Amino acid sequence: MRINNFQILFTLSFTIFINMVGLAQDRPKSGGEIKPVKSADSISVNIRDVIETKEKDEGATTLLTEKGQDSTKIDSIKPKPEFLTDVVTYKAKDYTSFNNKEQKLYLYNEAEIQYEDMEIKAGVIVIDYNKNEVYAGRIKDSLGNYSQNPIFKQGAQIVEPDSIRFNIDTEKALIFNSRTEQAGGYFDSEISKKENDSVYFVKNAKFTTSKNREDPEYYFLLRKAKVVPDEKVATGITNMFIYGVPTPIGLPFAYFPLTKKQTSGVIFPSFGEQNQRGYFLQNGGYYFAISDYVDLAVLGDYYTNGSYGMRLESKYNLRYKFSGNLGFRYENLITSERGFSDYAKNTIYNIRWSHNQDPKSSPNSRFSASVNLGSSKYYQNSINQINAPSFLNNTLSSSISYSKTFQGEPQVNMSATATHSQNTNTETINMTLPTLQASVSRIFPFASETGSKKGIIQNINFQYSFRAENRIATQDSLFFKKEMWDDARSGIQHSIPLSTNFKLFKYFSLSASSNFQENWTFRTIRKEYDLDLDEVVTTDHNGFDAYRTYNFSTSIGTTLYGMFNFEKEGKTPKIQKIRHVMRPSVSYNINPSFDRYYDSFEVVNADGDVLEEVEFTRFEENIFGSPNKTYSSSIGLSLSNNFEAKVRDKDSTATEAKKITLLNNLNFSTSYNLAGDSLNWSPVRMTGGTQILNDKLTINFGAVLDPYALDNNNRRIDKFNIDNGGSLFRLTSANLTMNYNLNNASFGGEDKSRRNSREENLRSGGRADDLFGVAQDFADQTFNDNEQEETEVKPSELYRYKIPWNLRLAYALNYSNSIRQNEISSHSLMFSGDIEFAPRWTVGASSGYDLKNKGFTYTQLRFERDLLSWRMNFSWVPFSTRSSWNFFIGIKSSILKDIKYEKRRQPDQQL
Repeated sequence: MRINNFQILFTLSFTIFINMVGLAQDRPKSGGEIKPVKSADSISVNIRDVIETKEKDEGATTLLTEKGQDSTKIDSIKPKPEFLTDVVTYKAKDYTSFNNKEQKLYLYNEAEIQYEDMEIKAGVIVIDYNKNEVYAGRIKDSLGNYSQNPIFKQGAQIVEPDSIRFNIDTEKALIFNSRTEQAGGYFDSEISKKENDSVYFVKNAKFTTSKNREDPEYYFLLRKAKVVPDEKVATGITNMFIYGVPTPIGLPFAYFPLTKKQTSGVIFPSFGEQNQRGYFLQNGGYYFAISDYVDLAVLGDYYTNGSYGMRLESKYNLRYKFSGNLGFRYENLITSERGFSDYAKNTIYNIRWSHNQDPKSSPNSRFSASVNLGSSKYYQNSINQINAPSFLNNTLSSSISYSKTFQGEPQVNMSATATHSQNTNTETINMTLPTLQASVSRIFPFASETGSKKGIIQNINFQYSFRAENRIATQDSLFFKKEMWDDARSGIQHSIPLSTNFKLFKYFSLSASSNFQENWTFRTIRKEYDLDLDEVVTTDHNGFDAYRTYNFSTSIGTTLYGMFNFEKEGKTPKIQKIRHVMRPSVSYNINPSFDRYYDSFEVVNADGDVLEEVEFTRFEENIFGSPNKTYSSSIGLSLSNNFEAKVRDKDSTATEAKKITLLNNLNFSTSYNLAGDSLNWSPVRMTGGTQILNDKLTINFGAVLDPYALDNNNRRIDKFNIDNGGSLFRLTSANLTMNYNLNNASFGGEDKSRRNSREENLRSGGRADDLFGVAQDFADQTFNDNEQEETEVKPSELYRYKIPWNLRLAYALNYSNSIRQNEISSHSLMFSGDIEFAPRWTVGASSGYDLKNKGFTYTQLRFERDLLSWRMNFSWVPFSTRSSWNFFIGIKSSILKDIKYEKRRQPDQQL
């Protein structure tokens, strides 16, 4: 056997060489941690010897360590900063691999890495320990398709690029084809450079609010821009693209706010032209974000003929305490130009305040306010579109109240209220400043301490109530002037009602009550006839005076039930049962005569002959009324009826019949005056109502039936109508109202914009519906819901699209025949509705027709087109003195709401 020494030596040498310079590639587990290694200081001081220095004179002991005295405590050579300051966790689905030669860690397929507040998810991730960088990218399959785009998250910022390079030391990043969202806006950038946590620089970025990221309806091309997340975007030359087509709408520089917080800022105005006031800027101003609890918007209008307006709107809200809003509106309106015959000038204002207290904040006290006051002609003359449906308001009313409850037995309630009522037609104003009230809860002096109260004695109870009021009646022109207080009237009323109730013969309920009142006043009158002036002269007398009254009443009633059964054995008719509930009642009232409070004076002629004797009471102008002079004793009769039915349900799976209301509260009432010498019977009043068509149609009706006849002068006479050749009753008046709310199933809920519009109508003293039109200012985001969720409609082979629609109808009919006029006093039909005749296309109208006068009432036509990220609205009042139209198109998003176009024609009103 021959040994080859050369081959053996070569093999051993190659093996040693491989072991010395060869690097192996391992395949660790799919997850792991890399912990930072703390480097030890080259200079270590571990001396703990303590030198004790005793000061004999002072008797003190000073402890010094050698480490504290070492000159090398402050090292001039700083240690090298560590590569990692926190634990790095990573994982991947397929494999993780570390290349020792390249000093790189590879993660493949569903790779994830977390370091401090940074998180990266991607198809592939590479960590380069030499450059301290992290690279993340997509995975490419055999067909060339990419998947698993990187998702880079740091703090609250999320970026979705094609690939990313991130430096761990500087925390800077270079991002390619990134996608990110900022405060409702979306950025798609070719190249983005992350400078730090608060600054990004982007190149050729698309900024839009469109939900369609692949094919946005519009975007702004930002060639170079600086992005401060959740704060702002500052860019150079930019212009708008609509469906990828560039438009001439461009700016040399631009600024886009991105804050998610409430911030102050400028409110851009709308512009237009009006025939009698020239060109105008409207609803422009500034928004003040005062705090998280209160804000303020200052808006103004200006017209080139000198007219101007101002609006202050503020909202406040303190959670679990209270909330409200406050508004002040002022307009100085000038018609035409100075020197022309139609020149006119007028100032109008309106103050509104609404305050609501959370019931849980203070269970025993409550403060609330609802204020709507100002010029009587404010809503008629205002040129602000928000007030369009409110110009038909006839009254303005306000109420501010504070109430306090003192718990105990008995319980005491106190309240202070200020009210205001204003008729916009007559311009009269009635106010109570203030009204003070106090009451003690019911006291049962004879009730047993345990168990329920039984019998006439145990149910005896009384109360005490106190009311002090100061009333003011004035005119709009004297509002808040000195003359307003001259005719103020004050008074105080004390009331003590005493009552009881009990069962009689088991089926009858009997109640009896008496009421004692004492009224105090501080001003009385005196009347006398002045022969020289030939008229009655009334003189006011200031000073305290009082009168007392009392009355008594009792009533007895019962409840009767009737059932009509239509069911037969083996048969189930559609109408199975009808239930009739009757509640008859008989009452007796007696009011004594208090003629001792009455005086009289004589009306004489020049010869001294007495023509007549006139009685009066010095309490005629008392705010709580004057004492009763005529003795009355009357019996009252009333009958209440309810009709219900059980019908077979259309649903065959239903186990029970369906209950419906046929007539709800069909009431009849009249009275007989025992103390009267004629016309003892009062007219019979009938009222009733029902709801049909699944409670969609509400019907209310009423009538007055007079049993007495009329003479040739159309005056009531003491003779029954049936004895005068007529019927048993004479119909003197009747009314019928119907309200119909019908909608498609898709209109199950109403949108936020319609709710806000109706709330605006209510705050202005108007209706709770939109039969008089919709209060809307298209440029005001308050009246538009821009955050509505878009529901995707799935296409179908057959066209089965349900058209959403809603319809509101109001019908009113009034008949009068009190003096044989036999006429329809009013007859009208009002309607309001909306229909979405195609996806995102909606039209609506509010109008009415006066069937008596043959004419249309106030009419408003509405058109709306949802353009995804945009919205387009058109409103038109085609006729009447309020004829006007308004066109608006703008971006929905609040951060770009000033990108809009609005054109309007306002009504030209004569002041």
